Amino acid sequence: MSIPKQAGSTLTEDSAGDGEVLLRVSGLKKHFPIRKGLLQRQTGAVRAVDGIDFEVRKGETLGVVGESGCGKSTMGRLITRLLEPTGGTVEFEGRDITHLGVGQMRPMRRDVQMIFQDPYSSLNPRHTIGTIVGAPFKLQGVQPEGGVKKEVQRLLSVVGLNPEHYNRYPHEFSGGQRQRIGIARALALNPKLVVADEPVSALDVSIQAQVVNLLDDLQEELGLTYVIIAHDLSVVRHVSDRIAVMYLGKIVELADRESLYTAPMHPYTKALMSAVPIPDPKRRGVKSERILLRGDVPSPIAPPSGCRFHTRCWKATEVCRTTEPPLLELKPGQRVACHHPENFQDQQPQDTVLLSVAKEAAELVADEVLAESAETSAAVAAVAAEVSEAAEAPVAEDASEAAAAEDDAEAPASEDVTDGDNK
Repeated sequence: MSIPKQAGSTLTEDSAGDGEVLLRVSGLKKHFPIRKGLLQRQTGAVRAVDGIDFEVRKGETLGVVGESGCGKSTMGRLITRLLEPTGGTVEFEGRDITHLGVGQMRPMRRDVQMIFQDPYSSLNPRHTIGTIVGAPFKLQGVQPEGGVKKEVQRLLSVVGLNPEHYNRYPHEFSGGQRQRIGIARALALNPKLVVADEPVSALDVSIQAQVVNLLDDLQEELGLTYVIIAHDLSVVRHVSDRIAVMYLGKIVELADRESLYTAPMHPYTKALMSAVPIPDPKRRGVKSERILLRGDVPSPIAPPSGCRFHTRCWKATEVCRTTEPPLLELKPGQRVACHHPENFQDQQPQDTVLLSVAKEAAELVADEVLAESAETSAAVAAVAAEVSEAAEAPVAEDASEAAAAEDDAEAPASEDVTDGDNK
């Protein structure tokens, strides 16, 4: 069952939960070996993707965000099987496709397609647009009704291009038009899942809006399922139902759109959200509350122990350095991997001594943000305490009532025994 989505609408975890799981990823890893010397011996590995888990349901859009080098594009190529995974599993419609060969994957290509990041290098300059968009039909041995040329011209009109462009070459088109050609090629065989790797990053802002709206319209008309990889958080917010935040090969937070943008729980997510510009003239001159992270992303060759974000986090303690936090569902539809989450009770309240790195990172965080973090954590802890007390109170009352009932039940029995002895 497809779940059509209007542009700007929201599919929460509960509403999307009614849909069938189309893609399931478990423990997915990709390590690129580093070889040196005359014998090319492996001396290390780049851990581009290092154990991620998520699901994508039919008709929804999963957005993936994070800094450059966090493994987003590698993840997209892994789930489309353009790269061979090092570990983990990729299931499409319940079928394990993790290690299928080229011949076995060929039929699956009809259902899983990819829109590449660079609209200039993804199109062969020696081929016409008709040849490029018609290539999937030739490779899959599919003969569309009315012929390949008629179907290609229909696809060009669907993505907003002139069918007369059939015989033109890629160099005759602008960046936005080339991206539309890439979208037409991806849609040629009516796929069920489309992975879009930075589909608008190389385009002008005005063209970005056109392509994003086109993707929304096509999803509504064709019932497509998207995995959209992007840097622009405003674009992700517009098109996504759920959002996964990646950091150094790991998913640190996975939540529906409203929960993530309203109350981010991972400190890294909060730092990303603070970088989103707000187009409000009234805020001009107001002190920025942007969170400036300390240093660069660590090397994926030797990632930090424990929580990988602890070297830049202003809340890091000793447990963050020694123990890797699991991705847990702290709120309905919101999974977070953090020992000291924002907008939620502290998972490690006994560990309060900040690392020296955290103290240095806190100097880059606005005082308003630090105060807000302390207030929200204290408020959530107080609410949690009230809830636990309220939950324990009826139990205590029920216990006392049960004890009283037992006393009442035992009293007549003892009287009968006494009467029997007297008789």
